[in-house]
Amino acid sequence: MTKYRTVLIDGLDIFYREAGSGSNPTILLLHGFPTSSHMFRNLIPALSDRFHLVALDYPGYGNSSMPTVHEFDYTFDRLAQIVEKFIIAIDLQRYSLYVMDYGAPIGFRIAAKAPERVEALIVQNGNAYEEGIRGEFWNPVKAYWQDPSPENADKLRPFLTREMTKWQYTQGASDLEKISPDNWNIDQSLLDRPGNDEIQLALFYSYGTNPPLYPQWQEYFRKYQPPTLIVWGKNDPIFPAEGAYPYKRDLQNLEFHLLNTGHFALEEEGNAIANDIIRFMTKSGYTGQ
Repeated sequence: MTKYRTVLIDGLDIFYREAGSGSNPTILLLHGFPTSSHMFRNLIPALSDRFHLVALDYPGYGNSSMPTVHEFDYTFDRLAQIVEKFIIAIDLQRYSLYVMDYGAPIGFRIAAKAPERVEALIVQNGNAYEEGIRGEFWNPVKAYWQDPSPENADKLRPFLTREMTKWQYTQGASDLEKISPDNWNIDQSLLDRPGNDEIQLALFYSYGTNPPLYPQWQEYFRKYQPPTLIVWGKNDPIFPAEGAYPYKRDLQNLEFHLLNTGHFALEEEGNAIANDIIRFMTKSGYTGQ
């Protein structure tokens, strides 16, 4: 049974979901934008008989505290620090990382800093290569990195609308009847909280700090060779499949799956992803009973 818990980190309530025996291998699940640990609600029970699952909400997301942009530094460096302190607070000694979207730059910062703690990587539509951020979607975002003016910010505000949130879940899906509207209803209610738009704009701007770190993360892949499972929605217009293939350049112990779905691949291919994780982790020597 999944437990719903909160821990205090730097004065903030950090909400997390936890399931499975702590004696089994741990998988730390790092969510993307604009969702929360809610994206793992089905994957957690599918794996909890064999693994210890932990999924937190970052500050400003889900059920965690939402300080304003004047009270908290909404950058990927700072979010990674919060997750690092969370790992210490709940005493995770070794773990595998499931990274998706925003979870990738957060998780790769953590892995490159403490590689000895990371047993394996599971990458679902999470980028570490320039090839993955070349699409049309990124043009206004890159303009904002260069000039965070109110005019360029206004061009990104449509990304925070209900229409766009629904689009992220439905674009590229092969069967829309498998995608629950609860997803965009829940996510949008949180995006619409007063002040949350400024949080998201701060993180859109901070995303520009990630590409300069790609060579460092790629060096981590090459040097430490963490066993890695790629489970990627190939129809994703945000993180297209072009961003998945370059992992093959640097990782030798790599299992690679492109799935016929979009950005939030778990919504449509959750059973397949769970089965891939069980098989891959067992093969890699990380499984419990």
